[in-house]
Amino acid sequence: MEHERRKPHEDPSTARTGRGPTGPASRPASGPSSGPSSGSEGDGGRAGADPELDAVLSGVGPRLRRLRKEREVTLAALSEATGISVSTLSRLESGGRRPSLELLLPIARAHEVPLDDLVGAPPVGDPRVRAKPIVLHGRTALPLTSRPGGLQAFKLIQQGVSSCESPEQRTHEGYEWLYVLSGRLRLLLAEHDLVMGPGEAAEFDTRLPHWFGPADDEPVEFLSLFGPQGERMHVIARPKERRD
Repeated sequence: MEHERRKPHEDPSTARTGRGPTGPASRPASGPSSGPSSGSEGDGGRAGADPELDAVLSGVGPRLRRLRKEREVTLAALSEATGISVSTLSRLESGGRRPSLELLLPIARAHEVPLDDLVGAPPVGDPRVRAKPIVLHGRTALPLTSRPGGLQAFKLIQQGVSSCESPEQRTHEGYEWLYVLSGRLRLLLAEHDLVMGPGEAAEFDTRLPHWFGPADDEPVEFLSLFGPQGERMHVIARPKERRD
């Protein structure tokens, strides 16, 4: 009876070998599931998590090999210059080792090239605005903003027309700011009839009856900022009013 009472506490082999409910955690698992746990050595673990990043890193190895061959440097010489083992350098070039900053920095210093040359950083994008012109009723509008809603900016070019004594004025919600670049712009705003030249600006509530277009038979080029919800253009400094 005393032997049976001690029996649950008497299996030293279980504690030593790891068998039982907690046993498998004490020894490494075998089979395909053990591969990803060594992600720091190769492509395991993190590979495929970011396809764009993986595409960039996959080009590092061939770039390293090409650079080394162009400079006629052996793996042994590069290993001596960087402190990185020959086997690691070889695996980097073949794609068997995932590139890291700790490995690429010494290689870049040894070759005396920027780090971007090793990872193939993309060039800076073209900063030019490629707006698609909108042509309507003889007026060409180039959108200068791409986000929907809010304040909209346009560059407008309108060919000159024959004199029109009483063009139709319209009203709508919003607020508009105009700036003349070249030519002469005629602005009808309620009872006002104005002619604006290069460098002159006007702002108004579009709920007032208004119309604008060429003042004569010459083309006019101007900027327009329009807020459909009534956003106003904040002018920091206004030019002095001209006195005729």
